Amino acid sequence: MTDSAPTPPTTPGAPADQSESLSDLRVQIDSLDQRLLSLLNERAHVAELVGEVKKREGTPFFRPDRVAQVIDKMQKTNGGPLKDLHVAAIWREIMSACLALESPQRVAVLGPEGTFCEQAAIEYFGGAADLIYCASFDEVFHATAAGSAQYGVVGVENSTEGVVTRSLDLFLHSPTHVVGEVSLLVRHHLLRSSNSLEGVEAVLAHPQALAQCQTWLSKHLPNAERRAVSSNAEGARLAATNPAWAALAGERAATRFGLHIVAHAIQDDSYNRTRFAIICLPQTLAMPPVSGRDCTSLIVSVPNRPGAVHDLLVPLKANNVSMTRFESRPARTGQWEYYFYIDLDGHPSQPNVAAALAELRGLCAFYKVLGAYPVKA
Repeated sequence: MTDSAPTPPTTPGAPADQSESLSDLRVQIDSLDQRLLSLLNERAHVAELVGEVKKREGTPFFRPDRVAQVIDKMQKTNGGPLKDLHVAAIWREIMSACLALESPQRVAVLGPEGTFCEQAAIEYFGGAADLIYCASFDEVFHATAAGSAQYGVVGVENSTEGVVTRSLDLFLHSPTHVVGEVSLLVRHHLLRSSNSLEGVEAVLAHPQALAQCQTWLSKHLPNAERRAVSSNAEGARLAATNPAWAALAGERAATRFGLHIVAHAIQDDSYNRTRFAIICLPQTLAMPPVSGRDCTSLIVSVPNRPGAVHDLLVPLKANNVSMTRFESRPARTGQWEYYFYIDLDGHPSQPNVAAALAELRGLCAFYKVLGAYPVKA
């Protein structure tokens, strides 16, 4: 009897031989996994050398524009069957792991573990980032401004409940600026230690989450107290300590604190999204270069006179710059004065945006660029 010849490896991209057994295919996958691991370690070694060069030159270790360029290139050369969305997720994690070898990135987020803020940070920086959990957005700003964290992630706007006013107020005097954003589809689940709606005396969550689920709560738990806490994950942590309490939070919090998902996706708006801003000191990372799809965020105030707010819009119209957000916050001077938070479509390096900003600055009693950063289409 002659020995059977070994099964030749499948050519990348070629369909598997229909006659091959499951065990044969698993042998091929095991072989490919080893080759992938070898190549990933080779890439990691080169990344360590890149880190040494960056250290000598004093250049930033984390470059979100470089991450975006690499992912875009991989997606354009992707021949399938992997979906582009999954290619992006895989390469973001590869680059995050390699960056951790160069210089671990310390990122301040709203804690405890299991918040949507944590999820946004992982989506932006990858799973290898060193997360620092803070009790409030105030602490996130402070940790980032003080340098104990290189970056911070803060909620700025929800599609149902509008802006996160505390974040806007903190931006006013913070030395940090915005270098990126993450938009998350937010699904709030009712979490509890027992898998039942019976006997719920209180529902704990961040005030925004309670507001986003008020219709469902009024219908299904009309007699339960709605108790505001610092974050949804904190509500989940507390709910795990008392069987009469429930929390509104995501799946990460349910897993982290061992809670049942009693009711799924109970937010009033099924397309509920929250925007998170990525902040840092300018010396950590300068304003990102123009990407072709950018947002410029400002805070301004104008003298209290007739037509002053209208005059703010004239430079934008004259230079063909679109305003995508306009919010007001009281200046707290007791004089009925306001700061205006404005998002513009474009980047200050573009001539029409630069011209509009120059004219706008001349009209303002207070003027601050919060940042210019890429946004997703």
